[in-house]
Amino acid sequence: MSKTKLELTWIGKDKRPKLEPRILLEDPSLSYHAKHRVSENDQFDNKLIYGDNLLALKALEQEYAGKVKCVFIDPPYNTGSAFTHYEDGLEHSIWLSLIRDRLEIIRSLLSDDGSLWITIDDNEAHYLKVLCDEVFGRVNFIANAIWQKKYAPQNDAKWLSDSHDHILIFAKNKTIWRPNLLPRTEEMNSLYKNPDKDPRGMWMSDNMSVKTYSAATDYPITTPFGRVVNPPSSRCWAFSQNRLAELIADNRIWFGAKGDGVPRIKRFLSEVQGGLVSKTIWLREDVGDNQDAKKEVKEFNNVSVFDTPKPERLIQRILNLATKENDLILDSFAGSGTTGAVAHKMGRRWIMIELGEHCHSHIIPRLKKVIDGGDQGGISKTANWQGGGGFRYYSLAPSLLEQDRWGNWVVNKNYNPAMLAEALCKLEGFTSAPSDSQWWNHGYSSEQDFIYVTTQNLSHQQLEELSDEVGGDRSLLVCCAAFRGKSDQFQNLTLKKIPKMVLSRCEWAHDDYSLNVANLPMAALSSSAASTELESQTLATPAKKTEQKPKKDNKTLDLFNEDA
Repeated sequence: MSKTKLELTWIGKDKRPKLEPRILLEDPSLSYHAKHRVSENDQFDNKLIYGDNLLALKALEQEYAGKVKCVFIDPPYNTGSAFTHYEDGLEHSIWLSLIRDRLEIIRSLLSDDGSLWITIDDNEAHYLKVLCDEVFGRVNFIANAIWQKKYAPQNDAKWLSDSHDHILIFAKNKTIWRPNLLPRTEEMNSLYKNPDKDPRGMWMSDNMSVKTYSAATDYPITTPFGRVVNPPSSRCWAFSQNRLAELIADNRIWFGAKGDGVPRIKRFLSEVQGGLVSKTIWLREDVGDNQDAKKEVKEFNNVSVFDTPKPERLIQRILNLATKENDLILDSFAGSGTTGAVAHKMGRRWIMIELGEHCHSHIIPRLKKVIDGGDQGGISKTANWQGGGGFRYYSLAPSLLEQDRWGNWVVNKNYNPAMLAEALCKLEGFTSAPSDSQWWNHGYSSEQDFIYVTTQNLSHQQLEELSDEVGGDRSLLVCCAAFRGKSDQFQNLTLKKIPKMVLSRCEWAHDDYSLNVANLPMAALSSSAASTELESQTLATPAKKTEQKPKKDNKTLDLFNEDA
């Protein structure tokens, strides 16, 4: 009997955006670092990226593919509040497409032993599970953990008062991914005593009977006091009589302080595993709830408080299970910055992406307080956080290409030579690494393969001199405005024209792939018109309506001068 693969279907599923891999621009005035090193584990090279998170994920793909150990995301829950004016079926389709596009890049960023953790509520949880099955493979599903996000019931609830969120957990490769044990708490260890002064140290007693019945282990035991004890009804002892005798001789059976109690096995603290296996129900007493999270947010911004922030203990639980010190964490829906704050305190490296203005009003003030050691809320005390480390602030570069007033695609006038070279390196799959000694070397794809980017029109003589300098044992991709001769005239040079070489690859000048209601199709449209509008507004770059004039033959690419 053949197996049938089940898949979700929705409006526009077959449409995928042709994302432009933008370069990232650092703003040193918004980057922040501690004035001095606090410990050897300080993390300084963290990234906070301001911009559309789908474009930002694409910008990270080349450098970080296969390097991220854990991704935590708290995406928009699609509860309907953001889609009041839109048809339910259409907004659901939009949400699925936007999430799918992000999940596909996230999967490529994860290391082989990495994992994805997504918080979501009942409204989309089950669709999201099936969508993740498609992207990650159903075999890589780990668990659906339940987080108790509220304590008090909502008495005004129309149906049932929701008290939980889901945390969907997927591994990149389940066959090699294993969760860490949760750290033991002082409360757990306090259960261990040593009333009989056993030289092996602290211990606790455990039930010695089992449910699986066996006549061989159903026998009476005589206590040191002389009392005869039988196993509970329908149960039997966990050990044979011979094994029990060995355990009694080794002082591993406890009959109570007076020697007349029901026998129990002694479990020594020194012999238990170093942590606990996580359950799938996470109570607010253990990981915090929404109210705890709001109190944490108020410590650095008491004017604008998020409705549903995540508590630091919840993120700490996830990072304890999924990562170790120095591992790289990614959160592409950063919100108030909880993931970065917790990862920083736990000695993990982190990347956060956020488009909203709260990147500046919430995240940066929060991280500064963490780095300065002034944030002693959340997990700070349990992590013994004293401050240190830092982060670099980046924004997405504008689109590499823009249309001139005649509708022709040209290099964006905001790009200087260094930015252009870095952008072409990323588009062509090269590592950007401008050489100080070789003027033509802007990056490499291997030890013998390099790239050179210029807006000049290169003559045959210039190309000949360039070919001689590169040499016969190396190859060079030359990206230029124009060149004289044929593209294969020099064996060690590959010649391509800007922007023709990249025109068909991406949706140029498309800056917003977000869940912004202003960008979504109106509900008044018919379903077919809405589908068409959906495709044009969320998955393609609309052409500007400009007066069409004859294309110019002159050099529209020479937007800045560059010395040869």
